[in-house]
Amino acid sequence: MGLRNAAKLMKRRKKFRWSDKSFKARVLDLYAKSDPLGGANQAKGIVLQKVQKEARQPNSAMRKCCKVQLTKNGRTVTAFIPGNLAQKFLDEHDE
Repeated sequence: MGLRNAAKLMKRRKKFRWSDKSFKARVLDLYAKSDPLGGANQAKGIVLQKVQKEARQPNSAMRKCCKVQLTKNGRTVTAFIPGNLAQKFLDEHDE
């Protein structure tokens, strides 16, 4: 480690940056690739089935949800159904 050693240090730093999780995720854009909506706010899909999910502690509610297959990329996601009695207006194979 002395004078004119900058190239070696930069090369070494470039190599070992890939062991950093946040660097790798940022460079390879892993967040956008793993996002089922593909970076969009909302997406259209087909209802496969209605399900109820249990709320986490300290609540004890049953949240009304539905399994939806996205038309954009075919992925299956669980979507929350907001509103009172909203699940009665949803049927399977609805869009």
